[in-house]
Amino acid sequence: MKVLIATAGSRGDVAPYTGLGASLRDAGHEVVLAATPSFAAMAASAGLDFRPLPADPGAHGDARGNRHLLRAASAFLAQLGEGFAAAVDEDTDLLLLSTTTAPLGWHVAEARGIPSMGVYLQPTTPTADFAPPVGAARSLGRLGNRAAGQLTLRMTDRVYAPAVTRLRARLGLPALTPGQMRRRQNEARWPVFHGFSTALVPRPSDWESHLTVTGSWWPHTDPALPLPAELEAFLAAGPAPVLVGFGSMATGHGPRLSALAVQALRQAGLRGVLQSGAASLAAAGDDILTIGDVPHSALFPRLAAVVHHAGAGTSAAALRAALPSVTVPVTADQPFWAARLAMMGAAPSPLPFSTLTGDNLAAALSAATRDPSYTRAATAAQRHMATEKSAAAVVAAVKRLADQGETRQRPTPRD
Repeated sequence: MKVLIATAGSRGDVAPYTGLGASLRDAGHEVVLAATPSFAAMAASAGLDFRPLPADPGAHGDARGNRHLLRAASAFLAQLGEGFAAAVDEDTDLLLLSTTTAPLGWHVAEARGIPSMGVYLQPTTPTADFAPPVGAARSLGRLGNRAAGQLTLRMTDRVYAPAVTRLRARLGLPALTPGQMRRRQNEARWPVFHGFSTALVPRPSDWESHLTVTGSWWPHTDPALPLPAELEAFLAAGPAPVLVGFGSMATGHGPRLSALAVQALRQAGLRGVLQSGAASLAAAGDDILTIGDVPHSALFPRLAAVVHHAGAGTSAAALRAALPSVTVPVTADQPFWAARLAMMGAAPSPLPFSTLTGDNLAAALSAATRDPSYTRAATAAQRHMATEKSAAAVVAAVKRLADQGETRQRPTPRD
């Protein structure tokens, strides 16, 4: 089958799909990754074809809160919807849609007459078991959790509405609101596979059978590539260091964060590696090294702990390496994942970005590296994650679809 994986956003929203795509490719499928242009090289390194989506995810790294994020998302989706249809060519047999692209991809699948599946990195379907990942990191009670989840979906549909209206007009489809399409997909039991670990988020007890949690999908990496020589030398020169990095977050906050990180590391008596990222962290010294992009899978097992923004991928990678975390959530779903790490005992209480200081970071680092309970909790999660099917579950579902011959269907008119 020719499978197109469509995703959009920052690096953490794209990288896991390179591993998923490589697994599908290894199973004999032709795989195309559709994402914003800056990720073309990432797709190529995983051996995947690439199709650009016309949107700029840069605003996702802003630290000004969810209200600004909502405005930025609306502009982002307007760009994304304009070119989404062009990314799906006539030979595509199956669409795999991320949380961000599904509300647009459903309409393209309808127009093209091809099946689709969800491949989500977050649990977006309302549940009584916990509050929605964006907007509430703490439980609101069973009734409150479900109500908040439903409200979140309604707000999401409102943000997508202008892009959906334009997209359906371009595709020659009758008018349909995002909410109506979502209800149609729910009634059809549209299959969604979730690429996170049940060690972090147990599968909700009230989810229906078409919603599957597979385990994390790991970014594709070449295991033969060595770490940079300077980093290898630093790792060998003393005790295991702590990594401090904020990924695609905190643009423009580099000088402040770098100073806080150095203060906290030295106050806690720890060596540190600063990963520059979007924040452009930078510092130097015998006990501090600044690095660029390095695969988590290669570096994390050699660390004492990791300070991070609690993105879904970084949170999972820390557990995979049995590594304690110190979380500094910035926005979106990051407070949710930070709370999950703390709840399972693999991290101290989160340090919100807006209240981060050198002193509270130093205290959290001292706890994470000196209290063995954090490492024990992370190690237990690591063992659990090793039993999960992860990408293999999606590969099996695609095989079943191919075996059933459920590829391109002639579109049927809808009222």
